Amino acid sequence: MPPEAAEELAIQALGFIAGDSERLTRFFGVTGLDPSGIRDQVGEPGFLAGVLAYLASDEQLASEFTAHAACRPEDIFRAHIALGGQPWEREIP
Repeated sequence: MPPEAAEELAIQALGFIAGDSERLTRFFGVTGLDPSGIRDQVGEPGFLAGVLAYLASDEQLASEFTAHAACRPEDIFRAHIALGGQPWEREIP
C-alpha cells in the first residue's frame, strides 16, 4: 500500500474513533492521550501507525471500522506496515 493511501486510511480511522464519544473516551483511556495530546502527536512518526494498531487490537472496533470505511481487515495491516509499524504477531494456542 502506498504511504499516502495508508495515511489516508489512518486519518479516516482516527476520525472514526473521534466520531463517537464512547470510542474516543476508550481511545484516550488506553493511549493516555487527550485532545491536546492528539494535536501534538498527529505529526509525529509512528502516531498514525499506532492509531491503526489500536484499532486492530479490538476485533469489534476493527470490524465496525472496515464496514464504515468499506475496506478489508487486511487493509488495516497493510496501512500499518506502510506507515512504519512493525508486523503483528498472532498468538497461537
